[in-house]
Amino acid sequence: MSLPREDTPEMKATFARTRLSLIERLADWEDQRTWDEFYQTYWRLIFSVSLKSGLSSEEAMDVVQETVLAIAKQWKDGQRYDPAKGSFKTWLMNMTRWRIADQYRRQARNPAKPAARRAVEEPRDTATMDRFADDGPNVLERLWDAEWASNLATVALDRVKAKVSPQQYQIFDAYVVKGWEPGRVRRELGVSMAQVYLAKHRVGSLMRREVEALQKDLA
Repeated sequence: MSLPREDTPEMKATFARTRLSLIERLADWEDQRTWDEFYQTYWRLIFSVSLKSGLSSEEAMDVVQETVLAIAKQWKDGQRYDPAKGSFKTWLMNMTRWRIADQYRRQARNPAKPAARRAVEEPRDTATMDRFADDGPNVLERLWDAEWASNLATVALDRVKAKVSPQQYQIFDAYVVKGWEPGRVRRELGVSMAQVYLAKHRVGSLMRREVEALQKDLA
């Protein structure tokens, strides 16, 4: 099942609503910048895993919001992540798992609503839903592992984008991310081969540092 594109008007509106709602509900808490950074770092991961677990886009965004709110509430109450009890990766997965389970419980209490929504919105992967219901923990762990590294790379790329010139990022995106041949990058972007290889080296080095920094922070 493919993810909906993040740059569509529908997804932009959904993302904006969820983020605004979170900001409003966390308004009285300290360090808004930290919570916003946390959201920016992990919302795609939580959303993607929720969606691939069989939830709709709307339900997956609910999982994002409810997971972040649950973590923030625990933080406020002094029940913070304890590295001695396991990895952050597993801890965040379990926080997400419980919110996904909440969505399935809501479906069970009101089965007509999801069915009606499926008829007018997006198709669901029934096989995925059945597997999740029958073997939820193992399915989610496999999904989580598959999405974790991808999310780290996406977050690292977002951070690097703010540190390099638009041209260098465009060259790197075309050459490395999109996989264009160097000659095509040179022709279509109107740059020299030296600029192509320089952008690849500089942006690639920054990417590796950002990924390493994220991995170190989450160790």
